[in-house]
Amino acid sequence: MLTGVALILLGGAVFCWPRLGPGATARPGRLLARLRGRAARDRRVGGVSELLRSAVTLDLLSACLAGGLPVPVALEAVVPAASPKTAVALRSVSSHLAVGVGPAEAWAPVRDRPGLAELSVAAVRTARAGTALAEHAKDLARRLRESLSAEAEERAERAGVLLAAPIGLCFLPAFLCLGVLPVVLGLAGRLDGVL
Repeated sequence: MLTGVALILLGGAVFCWPRLGPGATARPGRLLARLRGRAARDRRVGGVSELLRSAVTLDLLSACLAGGLPVPVALEAVVPAASPKTAVALRSVSSHLAVGVGPAEAWAPVRDRPGLAELSVAAVRTARAGTALAEHAKDLARRLRESLSAEAEERAERAGVLLAAPIGLCFLPAFLCLGVLPVVLGLAGRLDGVL
């Protein structure tokens, strides 16, 4: 019976021990998968920073418009805060509006920028209705931040679950060997003496 306990303890130790074989780090398939995963994570992080910069740009645009600047001048003023591709799109919109191009055509370059598609729709609507674009920009910036915050909370919760799984897998054999097994063996010894 003692040898069985020793084998179970040894099996738990082997199960929990990290498995590092001779080619564990040099497998090209794993390396390629890791690089792909890193590239996907960088794209997600880049997308998040792009949306965050869009929110900052929208806040600045709202402040400029609320301060009384004309839309083309306000767009030129917020260009330094925008990402490079968004800055090009904003400059294009500003120049189109300055020369008198219609709002639907002038705001077209902004439609494909992350977080700014709604701004172009609101800008066309406000040009027709005569309402303030500043409130739309401020509201859109707030919603972008809220969505980024919700996404960050989701990722943190997912990370917590993923971190708990390996810990559980390592401690479960130890719990069985050190907590449950001695109780079962003790009960078996008592039952063996009774029978």
